[in-house]
Amino acid sequence: MDRNDWFGAERVLAPRAEREALLAVHPERHIAFIEDLCARGGGYIDADTAAVGATWEAALRGAGGAVALTDALLGGEAATGFAALRPPGHHAEADRAMGFCFFANAAVAARHAQAAHGIERVLILDWDVHHGNGTNAIFHADPSVLFVSIHESPLYPGTGPASDLGSGAGEGFTVNLPVPHGSGNETFGSLVEHVAGPLVRAWEPELVLVSAGFDAHRDDPLAGCTVTEAGYVAMMGSVRRAAAAVGAPVGVVLEGGYSLSALTDSVAAMMPVLVAGSAPSRASAVAEHPLASAAVARLAPWWPGLGT
Repeated sequence: MDRNDWFGAERVLAPRAEREALLAVHPERHIAFIEDLCARGGGYIDADTAAVGATWEAALRGAGGAVALTDALLGGEAATGFAALRPPGHHAEADRAMGFCFFANAAVAARHAQAAHGIERVLILDWDVHHGNGTNAIFHADPSVLFVSIHESPLYPGTGPASDLGSGAGEGFTVNLPVPHGSGNETFGSLVEHVAGPLVRAWEPELVLVSAGFDAHRDDPLAGCTVTEAGYVAMMGSVRRAAAAVGAPVGVVLEGGYSLSALTDSVAAMMPVLVAGSAPSRASAVAEHPLASAAVARLAPWWPGLGT
């Protein structure tokens, strides 16, 4: 069967063997709950998250698209790619759907990359304006996935303080970079260039995934940041340069974005940088924002020399 149909309509009643990728992140009871709820016509899971009958197939395709993207990247079909699918995933915890999210798409892709392709290190950069609490929780104690999140704070879901650096063996592998209301291109761009990029170079992941929400845009109605299309272009340029330095493919998984014009314009502006045959050269130096300097200092016990 074609990869595009792997989580498709023909497999709505997917047997357990075909849920392997989901089961690497979500327990069977969670998957069955979403399937059963949709089979009954849907309903509210919480005040922000409602399912309808078609949600089951859409959610499977969302996770399956991220998995298919990972297969293409690690199978040598492409060096970069974009899974433009909804519903998003970064708020979904292992056993809880929330924040418009049912399955943790980027987390499922990361686990699939490890299980199916044998890679050891995945870095997930989440620049959605809302903290990716689901991804954060799933990999909180896992040193094989380095999670970096730039998000407005305070804002839904109220998680992701800078002090949360992971736990157990994963301490230092959760990097939360909260930014205040009104933060724009300079702040987001500096955190990618001076924190996320150096982490890529220091850790040398074999795959870089971007949980790419576009709701930090100045026109988005659900948050208060002021990023523009130029900001997303600059951030992707930083990601491409860092990933190229370590030979890692880059996969972008769509998360939030609630102004259709801001979303489409931002994606259209970013795509040429993502799919270019080589990483773009840096047009000019990116000033190091105080929040980036503070993050480098905070991470020093785990990542010495990060800012040098």
